[in-house]
Amino acid sequence: MSTTTDDKGIELCPSAISHIKEKAKAKQRRVVLPEGTEPRMIEATAKLLAEKIVAGVTLLGDEQEVGNLLKRYNVSRTGVEIINPAGASDLSSFVEEFMELRKAKGITKPMALEAMQSPLYYGAMMVRRDLADASVAGAISTTGDVLRAAIQTIGLAPGINTVSSSFIMTMPEYRGVRNKVFMFADCAVLPNPTAEQLASIAVSTAWTMATLVGEEPRIAMLSFSTKGSASHADVEKVVAALEILKRTHPALKIDGEFQVDAAIVPEVAKKKAPGSAIAGDANVLIFPDLDAGNIGYKLTQRLANATATGPIIQGLAKPANDLSRGCSVNDIVDVVAIATLLKG
Repeated sequence: MSTTTDDKGIELCPSAISHIKEKAKAKQRRVVLPEGTEPRMIEATAKLLAEKIVAGVTLLGDEQEVGNLLKRYNVSRTGVEIINPAGASDLSSFVEEFMELRKAKGITKPMALEAMQSPLYYGAMMVRRDLADASVAGAISTTGDVLRAAIQTIGLAPGINTVSSSFIMTMPEYRGVRNKVFMFADCAVLPNPTAEQLASIAVSTAWTMATLVGEEPRIAMLSFSTKGSASHADVEKVVAALEILKRTHPALKIDGEFQVDAAIVPEVAKKKAPGSAIAGDANVLIFPDLDAGNIGYKLTQRLANATATGPIIQGLAKPANDLSRGCSVNDIVDVVAIATLLKG
C-alpha cells in the first residue's frame, strides 16, 4: 500500500476504499446494475468506466429508457451493455435453471418466468452464470428484495449458513496509527444470530478482511463478559460459537469471549485476558447481535469520526451487494469496487 504525507510530514496510509479501488482496477471485472433506469446508476456507470474501476457495465431495464438516460447524462455507450430481462435472448434458459434451483419449493414455470423478468433476479442469475462478476442494487429496491433475489438465485458460499454484513471502519487515528482499519460484523442483516450463525459470520468477515483490506484477520468474539467474568445465556452463545470455530476453522486467529476494551486495548487485555494471542490486538470485531453491531458501528462513526464503508454483504457464493436507498453516486461506485473484489 502506497503512502502520502500531510503538511506536517506525517506519513498517512490511503483510505481503505482508495486501496480497494486500486485493486478493483487491476482486476478489471464486469458489474451488472439491475436498476438501470435510475439516474444515479447512469452517473455511476460514467464514473466507473472513466476511472477504469471495471471493464464494463450491464444496465438492466427498457432499452429505450436506459438509452435515453445515457444520452441525457452524456454517457458513452462504450463498455455499456443494456439488457431488458423481459425480452432477453437467454430468458428461457434462465427460467429453466431457476425452476431447477427452486423445485423443492414447488415453483411453477409462470412463477419462475415472473422472477427472471425481474431485474434483481435476472442480474443475480447473470452473476450465477459468470456473465457478470457482481451485482449491485438497492438504490430503489429494499434490502429484503435485493437479498432475497441473491440468496434464491446465487445461494450461499460453501460452509456458510447465513448471509451477513460487515463494515470497514477506518479510524482517523487509533493509538498512534493513522487510518487504522477494523472490520465490524454483523451490523445490518441478522438480528439475533444463533451460535452456528455467529460462527459463520466470523468466517465470512475474516475472508472479507483478508480479501478487501489485505490484512490477516485477528478475530474477537465480543460480549459483555471477558473469559467467564459473567454468566448468562447470551455469553454462552458467544462461547459456543467460539468452540464451533476452533473445531471447524482451527487456522483462524480467533479468541473470546471479550468485552470490547479487552479486544482492542493491550493494557486492558493484560489484566482481563492474559495469555491470549488476540486480546488487545483484534482487527475483526464480531458482535453478538444486530443491536450491538449497529449501535457499535454508528457510535464509532459519529464519536470517533470514523469512516464506515458498507454494509458489505457477505456469505453468498458470488457477489451481490445492497445499497442504501439514500446512496450517492460515489457510494454506488465504492460498493461496485468492493463487490467486484469479493469474487476473490
